[in-house]
Amino acid sequence: MTTKSLKVDVHHLTRVEGHGNIVVDVQNGELKQCELQIVETPRFFEAMLRGRPYTDSSHITSRICGICAVGHATTSLRATEKALGVQPSEQTVLLRKLNFHGEILDSHILHAYMLVAPDFLGVGSVIPLAKSAPEVVLRALRMKKLAGDLCKAISGRHTHPIAMTVGGFTHFPGSEELAALRERLVAMRADVDATVELFSTLQMPDFSRDTEYIALHKPDEYCFIDGVIASTDGGTWPIEDYRRVTNETIVRHSSAKHTANQRESYMVGALARFNVNYDQLHPRAKAAAATLGLKPKNTNPYMNTVAQVVEIVHCVEDAIRLIDVLLARGITWEAPAPPTRLSGEGVGACDVPRGTLFHNYVIEDGKVVGANCIIPTGQNLANIEADMRKLVPEILDRTQEQITQALEMLVRAYDPCISCSTHLLNVQFV
Repeated sequence: MTTKSLKVDVHHLTRVEGHGNIVVDVQNGELKQCELQIVETPRFFEAMLRGRPYTDSSHITSRICGICAVGHATTSLRATEKALGVQPSEQTVLLRKLNFHGEILDSHILHAYMLVAPDFLGVGSVIPLAKSAPEVVLRALRMKKLAGDLCKAISGRHTHPIAMTVGGFTHFPGSEELAALRERLVAMRADVDATVELFSTLQMPDFSRDTEYIALHKPDEYCFIDGVIASTDGGTWPIEDYRRVTNETIVRHSSAKHTANQRESYMVGALARFNVNYDQLHPRAKAAAATLGLKPKNTNPYMNTVAQVVEIVHCVEDAIRLIDVLLARGITWEAPAPPTRLSGEGVGACDVPRGTLFHNYVIEDGKVVGANCIIPTGQNLANIEADMRKLVPEILDRTQEQITQALEMLVRAYDPCISCSTHLLNVQFV
């Protein structure tokens, strides 16, 4: 048993969205402190919604995140539609799924290439990587450009979409535009195959910790929108019961809450979706997983990035399929489906790039009077700390620099969106 003493104090973690600190204190081989401290100021988005017309909700909440703007807008729309009895058309459902693939692709490509790959290719960021491996960065940029163009064609733009509205869309892509995107997606397969090949050569750290994995699930598709909440520990819950699953609690060292379901923590995100929904993956995605050495149930959090690469393959193939369906049906202009009432409560859920996102609205006479948003990164924070507590004792024989890098890589593997995770805490004095 080691008697090593060590202090790690990372202010602030790089190559993640937002501000977070890693603080570790080991004294004579005993782990005294191990925290991922979230130091962002609460964002107050839930308070911003109060008193606003329900039509504003998706546009306001899409500003929670510039990376997951489509995810927040879609989740917001589903919460509003459930509250007001809105039934979107089949065309709307298909377009939303296609739009969502664009966002998943854009975010996963950003994380895998720009934020994670530098750790394995011996550089500090994507900037020197552009010089040492320009073909890698150019490949990532080509794929990101197509993902952004896909979102733009459907929702007006990717960051903070403008054409998505309650019950439908205010803009529709033309058949020629969709056909051109399909052709580009087919051509993108070469870059996707090269991505799989690249990540098959990168050796992820050898670390494992069994935990509960939670994701949305449908029996007939790899689920990103709606479905039920499912756990690898067993059990499914309707989306409306999200509070029974998330069980948010306040921790002293973080402005973001922690969550726990059937264990002390759980994980959401690409690896969780892979573990829950492997059977629903496209065959090419399953083949990519085999090439990458990934099979369910995988308990190595560093493999979350590898699961993202598998989802890149799936989303490209399913986007091609969805475009074929839309072209066969024909894109027609249609008015958004109308509300059947102006008061009610609804819960929307989507599996955005970083995991399961919940929006819960109470609407009275067309105005939002209550809102609750539970963000994927907030759900992952307790699990990240549990991983850190197991990892540190296992690597105490390394140098402080190596230990620090291993911890930073662990947090980065979760692809955290720290700004999104911070909440408003309502304190009442009695």
